[in-house]
Amino acid sequence: MLVLNKEDFDDLLDRAAERGAERVLMLLGFDDQGFAARDLRELRDLVDAWRDARRTAWRTVVKVLTTGVLAALLVVVSIKFNPWGGGQ
Repeated sequence: MLVLNKEDFDDLLDRAAERGAERVLMLLGFDDQGFAARDLRELRDLVDAWRDARRTAWRTVVKVLTTGVLAALLVVVSIKFNPWGGGQ
């Protein structure tokens, strides 16, 4: 049976986690030391921009639909009450 004190065990876990993280970064293509952090920041910025664009698109759709419904309602009301005295 292998017995490790807490400090050695923590050191072993830290090294294993670091190796695992380096391996994952390598498998994802982020193995270049200087550019990995920058690439990840750019990916986050891209995802944020996509979310903003999607949110803006939905807001635009809602505004267009609301405006269309209100315009149709205005047309119906103006036909119903005929405020211009169309001679009927």
